[in-house]
Amino acid sequence: MKHTEDWKRSAPNEVKIGLISISDRASKGVYQDEGIPALQTWLMKAITNPCVFHERLIADEAEIITEAIVELVDELACDLVLTTGGTGPSRRDVTPEATREAGTREMHGFGEQMRQISLSFVPTAILSRQTAVLREIEDHAALIINLPGQPKAIAETLEGLKDGDGKAVVPGIFAAVPYCIDLIGGPYIETDETIITVFRPKSAIKK
Repeated sequence: MKHTEDWKRSAPNEVKIGLISISDRASKGVYQDEGIPALQTWLMKAITNPCVFHERLIADEAEIITEAIVELVDELACDLVLTTGGTGPSRRDVTPEATREAGTREMHGFGEQMRQISLSFVPTAILSRQTAVLREIEDHAALIINLPGQPKAIAETLEGLKDGDGKAVVPGIFAAVPYCIDLIGGPYIETDETIITVFRPKSAIKK
């Protein structure tokens, strides 16, 4: 694959992140999108690496969603793509199907853990169809994760549940993201441990 200027990193540990908010009404300007700002705010607090964000606000159309994911990974070399919205049971909710279409392998554990976290708050969490996939091309790979649509739920899913002392009770999914990025050849992601503590095997920790 021919690399473009967009593939270059300003630093070896720079993280390229794609943010996709999926909403018919927000994409038409009926109301202001809250998904992308919520994602970016949390990620900027949690990740200590330099980050570059690429944002897309699109409608609930499977082909458009798949195309956006492919563009962010193949053309802009994103290491991580997070979507928000479109994961419920309504007929317009097609994000999981579009995500699987863009992926090469599905990562079932992320969806399982997201539903486990959400079930601590609402019984309707079982209606969520969130998933995650890897997209692997010739010399690059990325992790793509479907997240909830509400800002509060986005933070809870990424960060997990904590007790009164701030200790994790149910781990957030982001605890596993940096090691996954390691394993597919991406940058070494580090975090502010007051927000989220990353898990890596001892052999994978860089000092």
